Amino acid sequence: MRYDTQSGSHSKYSLQYHLILATKYRHNLLKGEVGEDLKQQVDSIAENKDIEVLNKETDEDPIHILFRATPTTELSKFINSLKGATSRKLQNKHDHLQQHSALWPPSYFLATTGEVTLDQLKEYVENQGEFE
Repeated sequence: MRYDTQSGSHSKYSLQYHLILATKYRHNLLKGEVGEDLKQQVDSIAENKDIEVLNKETDEDPIHILFRATPTTELSKFINSLKGATSRKLQNKHDHLQQHSALWPPSYFLATTGEVTLDQLKEYVENQGEFE
């Protein structure tokens, strides 16, 4: 079984995530220039938090972000700072967004992604006893 790994001082890891942020009340606000500005801000904020954005895309709502993090990344802090900073910056730049009290609701969706399926991992773990 092979992973695309990263290394820390005392660890090897492979941590990828899929984050979905939907706008508050599911308004279709992320189109055109707003969506492009949002994607640029995601890159900038992630870079400051030592997070590698693998891909991001939005149409009108929501935005999907695939990213890689380290074992010490505080995911909820990263996500909350991402939501707060992007909301503030987008509302300051795009006047039509100021009519909304907040761009994002308190909720979000986050899932781990893997290079192998859960069934493949289960089979791998189950077969470890065969080699002893």
